[in-house]
Amino acid sequence: MPTVGVKRDLLFQALGRTYTDEEFDELCFEFGLELDEITSEKEIISKEKGDCKASGASEVILYKIDVPANRYDLLCLEGLVRGMQVFKNKMEAPRYRRVGPARGQPQRLVITKDTAAVRPYAVAAVLRDITFTQERYDSFIELQEKLHQNICRRRTLVAIGTHDLDTISGPFTFTAKPPADISFKPLNQTKEFTAVQLMSLYKADNHLKHFLHIIEDRPVYPVIYDSNGVVLSMPPIINGDHSKITLKTKNVFIECTATDLTKAKVVLDMMVTMFSEYCSQPFTVEEAEVVSPDGQIYKYPELAYRKEKLSGQLINKKIGISESTERIAQLLTRMCLLSHPTGVGDEIEVEIPPTRSDVIHACDIVEDAAMAYGFNNITRTIPRTYTIANQFPLNKLTELMRQEMAAAGFTEALNFALCSQEDISDKLGKKIADTKAVHISNPKTAEFQVARTSLLPGLLKTIAANRKMPLPLKLFEISDVVLKDETKDVGARNCRRLSAIYYNKNPGFEVIHGLLDRTMQLLEVKLGRGDGYHIQAADDSTFFPGRCAEIFVQGKSVGRLGVIHPDVITRFELNMPCSALELDIEPFLGRAAETSLTNEVPMQEVVKRRFPVKEESSQAPPSCPASTKTVFGDMSTPVGLKALNEFLADRSYMEGFWASQADTSVFDSLPVAPSPTLCHLRRWYNHIKSLQAERGSLPSAKTQFVLHDASGNDASDDDIDLFGSEGEEEAAEAARVKEQRLAEYAAKKSKKPALIAKSSILLDVKPWDDETDMKKLEECVRSVSMEGLLWGQSKLVPVGYGIKKLQIGCVVEDDKVGTDVLEEAITAFEDHVQSVDVAAFNKI
Repeated sequence: MPTVGVKRDLLFQALGRTYTDEEFDELCFEFGLELDEITSEKEIISKEKGDCKASGASEVILYKIDVPANRYDLLCLEGLVRGMQVFKNKMEAPRYRRVGPARGQPQRLVITKDTAAVRPYAVAAVLRDITFTQERYDSFIELQEKLHQNICRRRTLVAIGTHDLDTISGPFTFTAKPPADISFKPLNQTKEFTAVQLMSLYKADNHLKHFLHIIEDRPVYPVIYDSNGVVLSMPPIINGDHSKITLKTKNVFIECTATDLTKAKVVLDMMVTMFSEYCSQPFTVEEAEVVSPDGQIYKYPELAYRKEKLSGQLINKKIGISESTERIAQLLTRMCLLSHPTGVGDEIEVEIPPTRSDVIHACDIVEDAAMAYGFNNITRTIPRTYTIANQFPLNKLTELMRQEMAAAGFTEALNFALCSQEDISDKLGKKIADTKAVHISNPKTAEFQVARTSLLPGLLKTIAANRKMPLPLKLFEISDVVLKDETKDVGARNCRRLSAIYYNKNPGFEVIHGLLDRTMQLLEVKLGRGDGYHIQAADDSTFFPGRCAEIFVQGKSVGRLGVIHPDVITRFELNMPCSALELDIEPFLGRAAETSLTNEVPMQEVVKRRFPVKEESSQAPPSCPASTKTVFGDMSTPVGLKALNEFLADRSYMEGFWASQADTSVFDSLPVAPSPTLCHLRRWYNHIKSLQAERGSLPSAKTQFVLHDASGNDASDDDIDLFGSEGEEEAAEAARVKEQRLAEYAAKKSKKPALIAKSSILLDVKPWDDETDMKKLEECVRSVSMEGLLWGQSKLVPVGYGIKKLQIGCVVEDDKVGTDVLEEAITAFEDHVQSVDVAAFNKI
């Protein structure tokens, strides 16, 4: 979101009243904005460059306001104040008008055909008899910068030029010339430069260097001349110094050159509507004529008003309110959308001004109505319909597979969905034309040119980046690839795949094959042709010849596995063999499960619900319940009903995520429909009632909720042991068995050898000088002997000036040898040792 900085005092002066920071923050929220920060110029410079640079800076309070990216009319103080005043009903939205010149012909801008190769479009307008102050001038320049950064896309789509009309004379010519043929004095410079010199000059300019790339490689540069050959500007880089505007400027000529005509019209409308209030005739703009290369004449600015019609019922429904048509029209008018009921039903006619280019669809109008109504004023209500939230089946299967891949000893990798063309073609031994890859039209780097068509390149690159890790490396990834598909409306589709790779000193094909078998076991796909799965030999340039197999499930190919070709391994900068597997997992969605994938519980098919057509149920519920006694109490009493209502507060069913016989049994135990005050029970009751036609096909219950005694009479709650309490004899026997097992465990544990804590220590032993016999010094150090000490390797390390220190390692038992004891023993050799330092210390 763009951030607009306005001076607080100037803003309050324009609004006609003073607000506290809290009050203005609330006003911004009501208007759909956010007061991001309260600061000052001095504070900003102090944060960015330090206090020393901030000395002398202004301490005027600034409001930093976040504005929606599509609200170009709020990017300056003028538009912000105007919108808020209309919102607060303190003024009516102004009516913008395009007028002809008081004297003479309109200013004319002629476009030549030479511009077609660089910036083919241009629009123009005149702000006549405008009065600038320093604040207005600063706001005028700042709005240009905000638009350049936002809708103009850093001047690539549109570039704005503003000129003092009294210093130039029309008609103006917009053409394109070779850089060497363009010469003029640019803004704020003292001498003339050619376009070639300017491009070199501005490469060091922190502001303009970001725009040079737009035209610097073109054979011709765009340029605008007046009738006397004076250069107005070289868009999109710089204006000429001759026509620069000042505080004394009274007539402003605005031109916008562009590669997108629609954007140019919007930008021109924003510039003139925001500052036309300072003209002698407020909110009027003098027209200018633009002559296209084919000779057609167009008048700008368009300042087009358009009308849309929509129903009040639609707005009420989308927002969740119930307001009259007249009230909704008033709300929209407060958002600068002049509206009134047409008298035809609840129809509302909405007039969209040229400042609201963000209103494209009816939903934009509904959003403005909701904003004017106040989001905090919308009553929070409980939805009238109840639905059961379920995880998207493909994502659920993916999560279950991730758990099982990790349980099989593989580590998950997450790679970018975009990659280079080379990764999915040349490196895999394929042609890019055969990959069905979706190409990025304007890639920023060579690493992100296409959407990946395989997960293997990402895994191979991950292994290449982790070559120093201990072998074997076992990685997997479950994610999407993108493939071209002409049957889709976007011409491409996502495909969820599982890929795994095994990298070791040997190929490990049996590991990958075993992972495939385990995956199929979890998915409950049996080995064999027909309804099962099988593999058969295949040729693939990515895999080693004769070591590649295609995977078939129910006769359909779903993937491949095999040993990666040595050339592929080399291209990914690897030096050891590896095997890989890649298969689509979407064909297995029909076998998605409610239960987790585990070693004991294979995947089971989802219960397929058949919703009945409205007809008389063949299995009507019994007219009177068999029993009203349940684990929650007697369903004929308020206490029992309340307990059941609380139980269903966070549940959709009595058990699990699907309706079962447990629901029907409890449903039958209710003598009458529950009261509306028991909202959770009432919701569950109505849902189970709608399933009576298929109650016979519901899964069996795992838990008994309705209770019966042996004689067929209802059992009392007090007579039933709901928690499975044991008798005294059973409890004593259980206690005896528990004590016996604890004693056996303690005896077994006492026989285990105690762990000995050890540490690896690296010592730096420094001699007195370069004349010290280092061999003798090492002998002295190694002569130190004590229980729990084992000396290791040593080496001499240069210190400086010909002096070398002895670096020696040892392993000690922590309970027997300490570093202080070692240091004391070594420094006892005073003739050789100057000092001892512990260089490294690691627990073993």
